[in-house]
This record gives sequence, structure tokens and C-alpha cells, in this order.
Amino acid sequence: MIEQIGAGGILILIVILILASLRILREYERGVVFLLGRFWKVKGPGLIVIVPGIQQMVRIDLRVVVLDVPAQDVITRDNVSVKVSAVVYFRVIDPQKAVIQVANFLEATNQFAQTTLRAVLGKHELDELLAERDKLNLDIQKILDAQTDAWGIKVSNVEIKHVDIDVSMVRAIAQQAEAERTRRAKIIHAEGELQAAEKLLQAAQMLARQPQAMQLRYLQTLGSIAGDKSSTIVFPVPMDLLSSFLDLIGKRQTGA
Repeated sequence: MIEQIGAGGILILIVILILASLRILREYERGVVFLLGRFWKVKGPGLIVIVPGIQQMVRIDLRVVVLDVPAQDVITRDNVSVKVSAVVYFRVIDPQKAVIQVANFLEATNQFAQTTLRAVLGKHELDELLAERDKLNLDIQKILDAQTDAWGIKVSNVEIKHVDIDVSMVRAIAQQAEAERTRRAKIIHAEGELQAAEKLLQAAQMLARQPQAMQLRYLQTLGSIAGDKSSTIVFPVPMDLLSSFLDLIGKRQTGA
């Protein structure tokens, strides 16, 4: 009887050890296995066997992680204080490095993203921060990716979410934009006056070279005036016609 109980206990113990040694890893998971404290290999996905007490396993998720970077106080190059928040997309590409090279790769990536965000944005002016987000996103992504490569992490994208500006600064920006629109309107008006003056000068030079065109212009002007309801019409007489008329009168007086 005792022998039967002992054999049954051993069988149960063996079953428990077998069940404790089995691990199931999903398709997006990998297991970093250590043998007596030393790195052995990366296993998975599927069913793997771990020897209890001798081997230890750390699960690593290979899916893309969406890291929300909290709002950071940033002072731009033109001394404007803003709060900027961002989102970082990354994933583990080397489970061995993610476990061995850094204690907590999620926290390490988060902290490094915060410091990089402040450092990069502090080198640019507010106008660049608002208008060139794509370029700034790319700059931050390259710096993060280069640093986290030693941790087995690939930073695929960085997006600046919000840029919060003080109310007084918003009013100043609105005034600046209004002044810029006024300046552009004056420049466009001045350019229009310059083009009109150039065209008038060209027309005057052309009429000066062709006296017949001047006569036709007189007639056209007279027709335009005749269509109005004005009771008085002032018609300019060409000087060459007037001089010929005066010469004719002087000859008749001399003959008389």
C-alpha cells in the first residue's frame, strides 16, 4: 500500500513538473531564456519547454507600442514658452537586447523621448514649430531610433500632438498675422501702381512716335465724351493745326 502511494505521488509530481515546464507563446511573443542565470537563447512562438529551477524565461511582446509622451515645457529659440506633447510608435526587434541591455525598455524609451523632445524643439523658433511639424517629427524620430538601437528597439514614427501657447502669446501672434496681411496688401497695391505706370509710359511713347494714332485717340475721346450728359465739352486742338491756321490768317492780313 505504501509503495502504491509512493508510486502515485511520484507520478503526480512528474505530471506537475511537466505542466510547470510548458510555456505557450503567441505569434507576437518571444521568450528570452536564461540557463543558470546566463543567456541561453530566444524561443517562440508556440509550445516551449522550460526546466523549472534551472531555466528562467522573460516574455517580450513584439507588437508596435504606442507611447504617449506627456506635455513638456519647451522654451523655443525666440524665448517663447510652450507646452508640447507627442506620441512615439516603436517595437522590439531584438528581444535579447531589450532584456539584457536595459532594465525597463518602456520607461527608458519614455524618458529619453521626453528629453529629446525638449532638446530638439528648443533649437527652433515658434513659427517653425507650428509650420514645420513634419520636419521636426523626422528629426526627433532619427535621434530616438539611433539611441534605442542599442536596446533592440526600432522607433518607426513620432508625431507632435498638441502645442499649447499662452493666451497673451496667441494675441501677439494674431496681431503679427494681421500686420503681415496688411504689409502684403500694400506691396500688391504698390506693384499694381508700378505696372500701370509702366504701361502708361509705353502707351505715351507709342503715341509720340505715331501722330496719326494721337489723332485717332482724340476722336475716340470725343466720342466717349459725347455719350455723357455733360453740357460742356473741352476738345484739345493739336498745335500743328493751330499754327497752320494762324499762318494762313497772317498771310491774308499781309496781302490786304
